[in-house]
Amino acid sequence: MVRGARQSQQPRSRLAPRLTGTVEKLPRKRKSRTEFALKETMSSGGAEDDIPQGERKTVTDFCYLLDKSKQLFNGLRDLPQYGQKQWQSYFGRTFDVYTKLWKFQQQHRQVLDNRYGLKRWQIGEIASKIGQLYYHYYLRTSETSYLNEAFSFYSAIRQRSYYSQVNKEDRPELVVKKLRYYARFIVVCLLLNKMDVVKDLVKELSDEIEDYTHRFNTEDQVEWNLVLQEVAAFIEADPVMVLNDDNTIVITSNRLTETGAPLLEQGMIVGQLSLADALIIGNCNNQVKFSELTVDMFRMLQALEREPMNLASQMNKPGIQESADKPTRRENPHKYLLYKPTFSQLYTFLAASFKELPANSVLLIYLSATGVFPTGRSDGEGPYDFGGVLTNSNRDIINGDAIHKRNQSHKEMHCLHPGDLYPFTRKPLFIIVDSSNSVAYKNFTNLFGQPLVCLLSPTAYPKALQDQAFLQFFGDEFLRLLLTRFVFCSATMRMHKAFRETRNYPESYPQLPRDETVENPHLQKHILELASILDVRNIFFENPMDDY
Repeated sequence: MVRGARQSQQPRSRLAPRLTGTVEKLPRKRKSRTEFALKETMSSGGAEDDIPQGERKTVTDFCYLLDKSKQLFNGLRDLPQYGQKQWQSYFGRTFDVYTKLWKFQQQHRQVLDNRYGLKRWQIGEIASKIGQLYYHYYLRTSETSYLNEAFSFYSAIRQRSYYSQVNKEDRPELVVKKLRYYARFIVVCLLLNKMDVVKDLVKELSDEIEDYTHRFNTEDQVEWNLVLQEVAAFIEADPVMVLNDDNTIVITSNRLTETGAPLLEQGMIVGQLSLADALIIGNCNNQVKFSELTVDMFRMLQALEREPMNLASQMNKPGIQESADKPTRRENPHKYLLYKPTFSQLYTFLAASFKELPANSVLLIYLSATGVFPTGRSDGEGPYDFGGVLTNSNRDIINGDAIHKRNQSHKEMHCLHPGDLYPFTRKPLFIIVDSSNSVAYKNFTNLFGQPLVCLLSPTAYPKALQDQAFLQFFGDEFLRLLLTRFVFCSATMRMHKAFRETRNYPESYPQLPRDETVENPHLQKHILELASILDVRNIFFENPMDDY
């Protein structure tokens, strides 16, 4: 999955209450569809000939706009996923048609209700498509203000209960539309750090899935339950709520605020390079994700964005902004999001970014991927001798983290080696590698004298943190209780005066970090307080560490 393309112009539509644009004289197309809509209303009173010509034309125009909007929307998937010139005009036409369609149904709601039989879920579908347009425009441009626009439309659907009657119809495909709307809304809220809304949406989605699976015996029950599991794991893996001094919840953000960047020291001489493009690549095995967005990718894309502003507050008129009307703050760097790309996909997008990189600009590559380690001994120490990071393939994964070659005489072909990035060092390059084999990139050679930086993650936890094995079981309430009781029991026995031999103490594999668990001063303090309450403090050491 690949997301993003470079920004060039603004979409033409605005927030739901402010959608503007006049409806031009429309050709009479799809007459058969219009006739069907009109005939459906004949049973509710009057013959077809009794329908006024003006109302007939309203239905005709609405059907044309609806069909045209669907045609344009479906064509979005055929647009190139990279490049800056191929997609803007198509997006502009799509926004124009949806602007007219939304305004048209608002102006002629009564006629469409009576003559076309317009239902609220159909209005919701139009609003949902506009929300999707804004979200995809955000992906194409990296302008976070469009996330607020998408949120406005998605939120209006929920507040106005556009999909409320869907469950009363015996049509599972309509319920699926509702479920997909919830999933898209959750993604937007996650990106905006609206965690309170996310939790409400997850609860509502869970209820909707339960009702859906109960009413319809469909084959996608497992898939929808997996969606719930993914978003629950995502929320747990990326906590963004902290308590401030008065114990109220504060939502933290990785995005750059107006005063968030550290100031340069006076007289400090720095380069004039500007980050223009970024490739954010996620290809770790078994990593928490939601909607093809891993936790690592989620954190990094926010780190390369400014806090979103309300688009309506910075735009005084619809349409393309002239240079004098554009916000004065610097634009966010453009991003491509690549989830488990193949080597060919990754290289294609690298080449596109490299080609379009402006002068005095930097290309950032973020690699969060499983390490690929060389097997056997190599005679050389070149850029293809240390392995690299995994690209997508169907090759076997060993131990969940490292991929090994079956033929030791050849290099791993499903791997991004350091040498694969050498051609792109002809322009300023900033590389971040978060991998168990990040050290493969520390021997990078600067062949062309351009600015080059590589930030490399640690390759292993300290031994004190390799008790991570315990945390794998900590998500289960029963196992968590057993582990907690084990720690309490071990700490209590170590403080008891009668337990002085090592074999008197419980043990574990792997060993617990003693200073953080069984020998933790805070835990020992609570044990002594409990012993005082039970009037048995005399059988415990007051300072157990001094007596070991």
